[in-house]
Amino acid sequence: MRIKTLALLCFLLTFSACKKNQEETVDDEVPQIKTHDITEQDVNKIKYIDYILDTKTQDAVKDWQEYKQLENLISNIKKADLTYFTEDEKVLILFLKELKQNIPAALKSESTNSRILVIETQLLKLKSLYNLSTTSKEELKLSIKEFLVAFSNLNFQMNKKIEFDTRVIEKP
Repeated sequence: MRIKTLALLCFLLTFSACKKNQEETVDDEVPQIKTHDITEQDVNKIKYIDYILDTKTQDAVKDWQEYKQLENLISNIKKADLTYFTEDEKVLILFLKELKQNIPAALKSESTNSRILVIETQLLKLKSLYNLSTTSKEELKLSIKEFLVAFSNLNFQMNKKIEFDTRVIEKP
């Protein structure tokens, strides 16, 4: 009886040792994907409609410091400089909070607030994808495009808000 039990234990130990070696080799074969090889040419190849601010809208945002910081971030992203996303997340959260709180009175509307919320979402998504080691170059480029489109839509919406507010309609 002892010999049978001892033989069974030896067989199980041998079998489980073979299984561990196979699992280890599977882990070694997982390829490492490099994510941070986005270049300025890659960003320039992204197709989207880029709205710029109208002169009246530029006057409305001239004292909005957070918008100027957002413009600087956009220009850095267009140069493929994504180092902003390696900073502490508290800085980013504070920036987004101040961006929402300090909207000039001439631009305050639900549509502007919703565009800023979209920018916040896309910015946080871009930051998380940039910091993931498994993100592919195409995923990162798509996230950059979504963020640039969100910023362009904010500019478009602010232009429309100022245009609507300055329109004078005479009633008969």
